[in-house]
Amino acid sequence: MTLFARDRTGDLAAAALLAVALALTSIPAARAQSVADFYRGKTIDLDIGYSVGGGYDLYARLIARRLGGHIPGNPTVVPKNMEGAGSLRLANYLYSAAPNDGTVIGAISRGAAFDPLLGETGAQFDATKFSWIGSANNEVSVCIASARSGITRFDDLFDKPLTIGSTGAADDTYQFPALVNAVLGTKFKIVTGYPGGNDVSLALERGEVQGRCGWSWSSIKTTRFNWVRNKRIIVLVQMSLSKHPDLPDVPLIMDLAKTDEQRQIFKMIFARQTMGRPYLAPPGIPADRLAALRKGFMDTMTDKEFLDEAEANKFEINPVNGEDLEALVKDVYRTPPEIAKKAAAAVQ
Repeated sequence: MTLFARDRTGDLAAAALLAVALALTSIPAARAQSVADFYRGKTIDLDIGYSVGGGYDLYARLIARRLGGHIPGNPTVVPKNMEGAGSLRLANYLYSAAPNDGTVIGAISRGAAFDPLLGETGAQFDATKFSWIGSANNEVSVCIASARSGITRFDDLFDKPLTIGSTGAADDTYQFPALVNAVLGTKFKIVTGYPGGNDVSLALERGEVQGRCGWSWSSIKTTRFNWVRNKRIIVLVQMSLSKHPDLPDVPLIMDLAKTDEQRQIFKMIFARQTMGRPYLAPPGIPADRLAALRKGFMDTMTDKEFLDEAEANKFEINPVNGEDLEALVKDVYRTPPEIAKKAAAAVQ
């Protein structure tokens, strides 16, 4: 019995040592796969949180044409549209359902990251955990009115209602005018339910709405600058922390705040403009692949052919790297709770 016990113990010990040895030898093999080896022959889905034809869609498709060439292994980048709830549908998918191996990235609203902070129940994610890749530009948004509306300057909005189109309560096209209504007392009348920004523009063209707010100036220059040139629309106010050089005579929302508290609320909401047009991946993708995606994105932003195409299509390129986006998100999430609560109430 004693001899049998010793032999049995010895067998178990030998088996355990063998298992450990096999595990140890498999670790270097798994780690040996380089980023280039992983991406070679693969496809990266670039999901876009809006419908075809709007600014987010056009920027993402431009980037998709060049990005793969700047990622080791040269994967093919395929743009796909996943519109819904002002890009919250896509943000939720990236957070909880998309593969986190670096084969899926997304383009969401610059404000979507902050929706959980504002109490948006449809935002089922913690934005500080996303893998932030970069942004194509540091954005300035505007509110515009149709020349047929009778609104000719921002101050008119205190006395006359302006019906504007929006993609949904989670989007800048709703939150920006709702915020200004609540804080300053303007009379934007917001109509929601449009699938994307291009649909709002078409509604404006058909006369269904009289204006649009939270509209990126870069998008206007890209898709509807003839409306500005032909004076079919009037730019009423800039919504960002600083003015765009193209619009020196258009008032800036920060300058319209009357109290320190109003300025703090505006700063919390409009800090997202630095996000511009953000690109991100699910939480937890391997660090070397995230580093490669970030570098590939920034290399794309300086690619001569990319910049030539961007210029030809009047796309503004003023990139922000992934590390800075990550830092910005974390900084905004440190906003004092009492200010965040008031800002959240203002955009409901």
